[in-house]
Amino acid sequence: MSSSFDKFQKRRVITSYFSVVLSIFLVLFLLGILGLFVINSKRLSDNFKEEIAMTVFFKNEADDMVMKAFSSELKTAKFAKSFEYVSKEKAAEQHKKVIGEDFMQFLGVNPLQNSFDIHLKADYVNNLEISKIETRLRKNPMIADIVYDKQLVTLVNDNVKNISMWILIISIVFALVSVLLINSSLRLSIYANRFIIKTMQMVGATKSFIRKPFLKTSVILGLIGAGLAILVLVGVLIYIETNFPNLGILEDKLAIAAVLMGVLVLSMVITWLSTYFATQRFLNLRTDDLY
Repeated sequence: MSSSFDKFQKRRVITSYFSVVLSIFLVLFLLGILGLFVINSKRLSDNFKEEIAMTVFFKNEADDMVMKAFSSELKTAKFAKSFEYVSKEKAAEQHKKVIGEDFMQFLGVNPLQNSFDIHLKADYVNNLEISKIETRLRKNPMIADIVYDKQLVTLVNDNVKNISMWILIISIVFALVSVLLINSSLRLSIYANRFIIKTMQMVGATKSFIRKPFLKTSVILGLIGAGLAILVLVGVLIYIETNFPNLGILEDKLAIAAVLMGVLVLSMVITWLSTYFATQRFLNLRTDDLY
């Protein structure tokens, strides 16, 4: 009979520990994902901004010397992240692929113009800076026109501001929720041992002596949960870097290390504080109140 009861108690303890570790792992993993997203949000928005191209068209009388001079100018320009020269022949081939027909057979001539597709650095992708760049480039008498999507630039900048604000709000809310969830799991685990706590207290054990094994166990469980969360987070980072190398998700290794270390420290702080106050509550209860 005693053996069966001991097995039942062990299973109950293991189940309790497993549920605590699982809850800590899930909460810290989601919190870690949010933290990684926050530190990479600017990189992601910059990456999207730099995909917006400004196309500079040249007049037909512009010769190779003009093109080489403009290319040299772009190489030293602070605003240009990258650029590509698109000859009118190459542009005609691109149009042919898009349309599916050779429009030059009908026209007899190539009406397109030589151009440069310029991708600006993220800091310059706003209407004010682009307007300054456009004014500067139009001083070149060989430039026929400059085209870019003004509405898309405005839309991207407005959305980046809104998304950044919501990320901040969600981060605060999620941090509070994570603390409450981990706290609840640990309180339930301590609740299951409330009679043991009171029995130890009745035989003369001090509060610090009673708290010590519970604090040690909860911190170990927190570290296990945090370790699992960190392993999965590293796996997610490697997966993203392997499949989406253009995002450069692993470039800021110091920030990533700070997030992973934050997950580890947070697990210890939350579990220690939650266990301390939970045991303190049951230590201060009268025996009748335990029921």
